[in-house]
Amino acid sequence: MWPVWRLFLPFGVRIMTAILEGVDDRPFIPTEYVVRLVRTPWERAGYHALRRDVFCTEQQVFADDDRDAIDAVAIPIIAACCMAGMPDRVVGAVRIHEAEPGVWRGSRLAVHEDHRRLGRIGAELIRMAVSTAHGLGATRFLAQVQEQNVLFFRRLHWKSLGAMTLHGLPHHDMQADLSRYPAHGLDQTWLLRPQPRNRQVA
Repeated sequence: MWPVWRLFLPFGVRIMTAILEGVDDRPFIPTEYVVRLVRTPWERAGYHALRRDVFCTEQQVFADDDRDAIDAVAIPIIAACCMAGMPDRVVGAVRIHEAEPGVWRGSRLAVHEDHRRLGRIGAELIRMAVSTAHGLGATRFLAQVQEQNVLFFRRLHWKSLGAMTLHGLPHHDMQADLSRYPAHGLDQTWLLRPQPRNRQVA
């Protein structure tokens, strides 16, 4: 006599097949993110790893490492996705530094490609960057922006000061309207719950 469980084997196979057929192989997109200054060693490591992935591997702006002398004085800012309400992985990065008294600059803005369709992560990193510098006494905030991102920055109340070439790529030197970015302290943590952009369903 066959064991009873064998009688249910075809049924079990059908259930498992249905489950596997329903698996979505798209990347998991969290519903919560935090945006803040780097606080821990793992955040700093993730910050540099993301920059390397975006600027060296993906865009190939740099060969092996995008770090430079500015990193010694820059303030690093991250966006991290959350699991169970706790920051889990760095998916966004930017840095700010004071180039001369009162004049601050932002650079190395990067968002992981799996999280770009959410839209707001880059904008919130920019807002945190400018507001933090404003709180530290900035009277001007500038950034060298890749040409394809100029319109995005204009929507965030930036203006172009002129076109330029940087690392062999077209850029614009741009300035933020500080009146649109209230000053904040260094201890700010912003919780972000973005809505995915509409996507076409095949």
